[in-house]
Amino acid sequence: MKTIVTRLALSAVLAGTTALAAHAFTPEAPECIAPANPGGGWDFTCRQVGKVLQDQKLIGSTMQVVNLAGGGGGVAFAEVVNKRKDSNDLIVAASSSTSTRLAQNAYPGNTMDQVRWVGSIGADYGVIAVAKDSPINTLPELMEKMKSDPTSISIGGGSAVGGWDHLKVLIAAKAAGIEDVRKVKYIAFDGGGEAVTQLLGGSLQAFTGDLSEAKGFVDSGDIKILAVLAPERLEGDYAQFPTAKEQGIDAEGANWRGFYAPGGMSDEAYDYWTDAIAKLYASDEWKQVMATNGIAPLDLSGDEFQAFVADSVAEITAISKEIGILK
Repeated sequence: MKTIVTRLALSAVLAGTTALAAHAFTPEAPECIAPANPGGGWDFTCRQVGKVLQDQKLIGSTMQVVNLAGGGGGVAFAEVVNKRKDSNDLIVAASSSTSTRLAQNAYPGNTMDQVRWVGSIGADYGVIAVAKDSPINTLPELMEKMKSDPTSISIGGGSAVGGWDHLKVLIAAKAAGIEDVRKVKYIAFDGGGEAVTQLLGGSLQAFTGDLSEAKGFVDSGDIKILAVLAPERLEGDYAQFPTAKEQGIDAEGANWRGFYAPGGMSDEAYDYWTDAIAKLYASDEWKQVMATNGIAPLDLSGDEFQAFVADSVAEITAISKEIGILK
């Protein structure tokens, strides 16, 4: 009995030591940079994750969200690499748009290896939508108009020309039989929210973005989704939206969402943030956020996430060359 008690006591001490080691670092002023204006997918990522991290007591204070738009995320990336490279309290919202810009060398002088990749919090399927009062009701109808007169349709999105929002609509256009996708008229905005505002104002005929950033505009009745770029219909409230595939256009576009951190972040801080994001992902509260916003599962962290991003950059480099965006 004495031996058992001694072992239990030792285990308790070791557990306490492990807990202290695990929490050797805690951010004093947690901060998340959203590399776009309010209302887009990166802004959504920072604000939703910040709320859940605080609700789950994974951070000790409110996470400050800083919107730093420009260059399809390039302004924020340069800020982190050049001015914030040693910050331990900082994480930055990232997505397929980030890996797209990195793949296309759109952040001059910067590469994915200059930052540390923290983890993913899900995947967000792309959508192509129009204003609620648009006469266009299906994706094939939109593509037929683009075939007959590409300049008559302006499509806007929250990434730069050649960015992920642009690539998604080009992939769909190519699948629809548009031979020269370079004629597709795409207009870039600093965030999906701004693009939808222009759509509602009549400056655009269509919008390409992600389901999470389009949801609020769907709920308010301002836009209608022509197609979700998913392999099959999503569940729950999203089951009403048709896929491009079921309309005869074999196009998919999943936008992963996650975070990177400064390249000079300490190992203790990096371990803290990877652990915090992993715990957030496993929480029931985050599962509800995913269900509410149509976010699909994607649970990667640390080295595994780093490898995933590297593969993503390589894949998008190949796609960009195929459709003529990258030589």
